[in-house]
Amino acid sequence: MASGSGRSWIAVLGAAAVIAAVMIACQFAPDPYAPKRLGDDVSVTGQITTAQVPMMRAKGFRTIVNMRIDDQAPGQPNYAEMMHAVQDAKLGYGYVPLRKGPLAPVQIESLTTALRRLPKPALLYGERKEHVARAWALAEASKPGGLDAATILAAVDAVGPSTESVDAEVESRIAARSKH
Repeated sequence: MASGSGRSWIAVLGAAAVIAAVMIACQFAPDPYAPKRLGDDVSVTGQITTAQVPMMRAKGFRTIVNMRIDDQAPGQPNYAEMMHAVQDAKLGYGYVPLRKGPLAPVQIESLTTALRRLPKPALLYGERKEHVARAWALAEASKPGGLDAATILAAVDAVGPSTESVDAEVESRIAARSKH
């Protein structure tokens, strides 16, 4: 009996060790939805829900910029729902919807204006955070006194892989800064 009981305890201790290892691994595993920092006062993430807005405020964000068009996916909060959730959390709210495909100049200008006028730090979100990061890159490259090309492109690359490169356009916009 003692040997059977001993094996039972070994099994229990083994299972406890496995559970503890999994818990530790989960505690330190990176959150794929965690905002990624682009610059000193701007971060990006994928889609967030209205329930996550207070958590974003607790993380220190003072503005949320919705860069997602309505009805892109089932269950996604629409413009008005997000605006109310953000305002209820006493945060600034911007709306710069990005369609899939090439970024339009008006989208970049709208984002530049939103980032200039709204409180910082700001969280930008959209369906694909990589697409949102590219829009930010072009807005940042257009900003007088903005970050240099290497810093902008490194921030975009850190968000995740993309099939669309903005390298040449970032360089072009930075070169045009001194002409304004």
